[in-house]
Amino acid sequence: MNELLDHDTRVATMTGGMVPDAPNFGGSERLHPDGRPKGEFRDELRRIPNLKNSWTVLSSLLTPIFLIWGAITVNHPLSWVAAALLMGISQNRLFILHHEAAHRTLFSNRKINDFIGINVIGLLTFGTGSHGYRIGHMNHHRDEFGPKEPDFLLYSFYPISKSSMRRKVIRDATGVSAFRILRPRFQRLNESRHRKLTMMFLFGQAAVFLIFALVGHPWLYLFLWIAPWAFIYQVLNRLRAIAEHGGMTRAKDRRCTTHQVNQSLLARALMTPVGVGYHLAHHVDMTVPWRNLPRLHQALVEDGYLTKELIWPNYRTLWKSMLKSAG
Repeated sequence: MNELLDHDTRVATMTGGMVPDAPNFGGSERLHPDGRPKGEFRDELRRIPNLKNSWTVLSSLLTPIFLIWGAITVNHPLSWVAAALLMGISQNRLFILHHEAAHRTLFSNRKINDFIGINVIGLLTFGTGSHGYRIGHMNHHRDEFGPKEPDFLLYSFYPISKSSMRRKVIRDATGVSAFRILRPRFQRLNESRHRKLTMMFLFGQAAVFLIFALVGHPWLYLFLWIAPWAFIYQVLNRLRAIAEHGGMTRAKDRRCTTHQVNQSLLARALMTPVGVGYHLAHHVDMTVPWRNLPRLHQALVEDGYLTKELIWPNYRTLWKSMLKSAG
């Protein structure tokens, strides 16, 4: 009981600085009052396009290989810099595919979904290839900002001062955040389960290193795989994550837990690939595969659940609003 009271205090004092005034919504022919789709509309939205997703996965896995080949072939300082930057963006895309698989909406066959999206892509995205992320992420969806929210501190205290935001981004861009993520992997190695997960993590990265070594450029593992993840991906991940839930709070109404930002072509290319930018629709019904989220989003707008006042025009406007006027 005391733990619940303590968490309620944390929610009251650390969250809610950007919660909008959401209008009442009584439901519609297509939507329940909480925005979830009904009946045939729901069934249509939950169909997974396996063939199209296969192409998305294949092209996303081939992109890093193409970037490495291009940098080696051109062999110009600018080509190396461009490849590193694009690799960070590519890693972000792979992680979003891993996120899709964690919802078991990447492929309709569960074994294929888990093997490709969790085991293979999970290892590539600096994970363990296990279901650990999926389990924690389901806690995030069941009760955003609840007692089991894995990223409570990441979304808390917004709006923050400019100096605080600057420090966070600098930590991301200089590898400090990456170090803090990796450090726990090598702690508590006396625990058998943790040791097993660490070995799985090392196996995944050893496999990636082996690919670089086999093509005769082992040192590129550091420059075109580790460095983009440590210095570029971390910035993209933070900016995307706080745009999803920063400043929101614990509530049954998803409009109070999750932001929605207008999705531009540039945003989708750089930061919110694979439909993850339709984040409010994703939280309204996490069983809808990413290709159908724009359709659910459109229904939320047309039926009145999501008004124009609740949609941020772009990410720049949202990030600016996350900064206190003073500081």
